[in-house]
Amino acid sequence: MDVTTDPAAPWLIAGLGNPGPEYAMNRHNVGFMVVDLLAERMGGRFKRAGKAQAQVVEGRIGPPGPMGRRVVLVKPMSFMNLSGGPVNALRDFHKVPVGNIVAVHDELDIDYGTLRLKLGGGDNGHNGLKSMTKAMGSDYHRARFGIGRPPGRMPVADFVLKDFASAERKELDYFVDRAADAVECLVIEGLERAQGTYNS
Repeated sequence: MDVTTDPAAPWLIAGLGNPGPEYAMNRHNVGFMVVDLLAERMGGRFKRAGKAQAQVVEGRIGPPGPMGRRVVLVKPMSFMNLSGGPVNALRDFHKVPVGNIVAVHDELDIDYGTLRLKLGGGDNGHNGLKSMTKAMGSDYHRARFGIGRPPGRMPVADFVLKDFASAERKELDYFVDRAADAVECLVIEGLERAQGTYNS
């Protein structure tokens, strides 16, 4: 199923993560990193979204002028496990079809730096996705950023809340840049084209 919704409808791109400087470079916060880069490309700065527990940037992705797609970038400030409430509130406020929502998130079951785009599906134990699905159903897009599995017997919760390792940080900017490219391609050209180009 590809996106065939009203082309005038905005897109909502939700980067998933935890607020606060202590979490900024955690593996679990790669969604924030990607939408921060998208905001920079759009020339926007995140601001508090009224009563919603979130920060937002509004702008356009794609060609200048009316051909660009209207986009709302969102960083929920409710902590990962409660991401669905703020995202759903902003979806209602901006009248965004569920098929025009993209969750950008870390993914344990994919090798570090590998990207997978898809529409719908389960949460695979990811609490941010679980919260979003509970709030609005599962028919939204996902940009899944691989972080790999924890080494040895390290608990998953500890692994995702640790900063990227020094070896990983050498390539992190490149992978975040590529993920931002993929989200832009999804919004402008559709899921099938974006999958063909960026699913690796």
